[in-house]
Amino acid sequence: MTNNIVKMDKIIFGDNQFFAVNHLSDEKSRAQAIRFKENSAIIEVLNQARELGVNTFMCTTYDRIGDICNYMRDNPKEFGEFNIFPCMPYAHKYANAVTDLGILGALKAYMPGNALSVATKGGMAFLQKDYTAMMELLVDSEMKMFKGIKTPVIFLQNVLVDLIIGLGMQEVFLAFAKYVKKRYDAQPGFITMNMCKMVDICEEIGIENPIICASINKIGFRVSGSVEDYENYLTNPDKKFRPIAMQVLAAGALKPKEAIEYIGKFSKIESVLFGASSKGHIQENIKLIEANVLGASFK
Repeated sequence: MTNNIVKMDKIIFGDNQFFAVNHLSDEKSRAQAIRFKENSAIIEVLNQARELGVNTFMCTTYDRIGDICNYMRDNPKEFGEFNIFPCMPYAHKYANAVTDLGILGALKAYMPGNALSVATKGGMAFLQKDYTAMMELLVDSEMKMFKGIKTPVIFLQNVLVDLIIGLGMQEVFLAFAKYVKKRYDAQPGFITMNMCKMVDICEEIGIENPIICASINKIGFRVSGSVEDYENYLTNPDKKFRPIAMQVLAAGALKPKEAIEYIGKFSKIESVLFGASSKGHIQENIKLIEANVLGASFK
């Protein structure tokens, strides 16, 4: 399966800081939760990133993202050309819904379309263990909030990608890739903690030149396998994939300059994903990426 080529921005803005995700500090997580309690605080930072030239926001499908999308639709002069890369599923949302409503109740609550037809399709898929049909229903559910928003790449979250890898159900990846291309005219992306394994799987099942977002940093933070393995795949011309580097700062364990200089060694990296909560930090990261990654890799 050959993907349509989507030109990705070199710098992609992430969402961890908005939803109190910090992999090293609970104290920082609490502070972020307080600061971004209101959606207006999130929109303010997104506007700052946009004004500094960032045009792509990569986010998990939290319920609050729906409110952000509503704002973007209501303000097309600001966000009409802005891209969102949805990352799905947001597992906690479904776990809570299943606990409160049951399997079919959760399907009816989140699936688009007629409740009866959704319940029938979802129920039959569940009873028949039709994982492809369930995947399609869940993708449609997650994509409801992005109607009218540009979503050129749609990602499977690492919590699901790495589970599927462990279960050996690689056919789900191919079904997902085909579905988002046909239904949403989008390119599939995969977030994983095991970049090398995912590259090999895509090659085996026929997803050519896949977009793979993975932790890439010099200390191996949230890297499954060795740093040396990652470096080999990032420099091997026979390994055809489109890497997005995330967690390059290793959740703050690395200084920005040394972290970005390391990423700049690999010309295969197409984009760098980072999050920041202030205009100054956004600007600092952009300057470092442009100086060390864009100049070395993309000109």
